[in-house]
Amino acid sequence: MTHAIGSRRWAIADGYIPSSSASDDPALVSHESACVLNTGDTPAKVEITLFFSDREPAGPFRFTVAARRTVHLRFNDLDDPEPVPRDTPYASLIEADTPVVVQQTRLDSRQPSHALLSTIAYCQD
Repeated sequence: MTHAIGSRRWAIADGYIPSSSASDDPALVSHESACVLNTGDTPAKVEITLFFSDREPAGPFRFTVAARRTVHLRFNDLDDPEPVPRDTPYASLIEADTPVVVQQTRLDSRQPSHALLSTIAYCQD
């Protein structure tokens, strides 16, 4: 039996997906991602809502993280209920029905010298 760690509410205040990349290689395409870890014994149902400076929120985007598993979710791949806009700043609220841990990663490959950023999201119970 594994104990669930983390929180049910997470926020990533800085989100941005460039519309261009220096390479067509899928591993090097500019992207924003959330890595969600579920250490618990039950699946975690997760919802992401995106917030913008000049329009109403988008979402919720829904997915499940199986028990004792992790999901590396690229925001580039989210399209239901709508695609995440490129070249547009946004923030994310991530809510789960069981405690999870969330880490943000961004690859900005618009230039040949790639930039990679990774940070733990802000959490609140």
